[in-house]
Amino acid sequence: MRPWPALALLLPLAAGAQTSDIGDQTRPDEVQVSLPQYPKPENYLPFEVSATTPFAFSIDAKSLSVGADGVVRYTLIAKSAAGALNISFEGMRCADRQYRIYAFGTADKTWHGARNSKWQTIRLDSRNAQRVVLYSDYFCPFAAPIASAEEALRALKSGGNPRSGLTD
Repeated sequence: MRPWPALALLLPLAAGAQTSDIGDQTRPDEVQVSLPQYPKPENYLPFEVSATTPFAFSIDAKSLSVGADGVVRYTLIAKSAAGALNISFEGMRCADRQYRIYAFGTADKTWHGARNSKWQTIRLDSRNAQRVVLYSDYFCPFAAPIASAEEALRALKSGGNPRSGLTD
């Protein structure tokens, strides 16, 4: 159980055109990446953010990667108690404690690029508690990125990265 209050998570609305290659042209160290396959429920790996959150969070196992640029990329699924899904393809830069939303999933199971896709600081607030948990407990223990997608998968399946000190 996390010590944070209930989340009032509101993911921004999807906007922009469908794209297959994405990257940050303002950072020469970031690699070009392709959008992953649209997530399937059988590949969801749930993780707990807070016992009081109104959302259930999962990562799509098939989308996890660690780029040559050190960015952990993943598809995040947020499911409301009513069953509504918010799906986003994101990146996390551990050394800078930042995240970026590349694209949003739509009801027709396609990706649409995020209108304002830029690196943002991961802050502990109601909109980012899930990213704080991913950062500290799974993808960036002690601000060091995971070495591989396999390490992230093991961490998600066991309830935390052993390097973070949080495993079941």
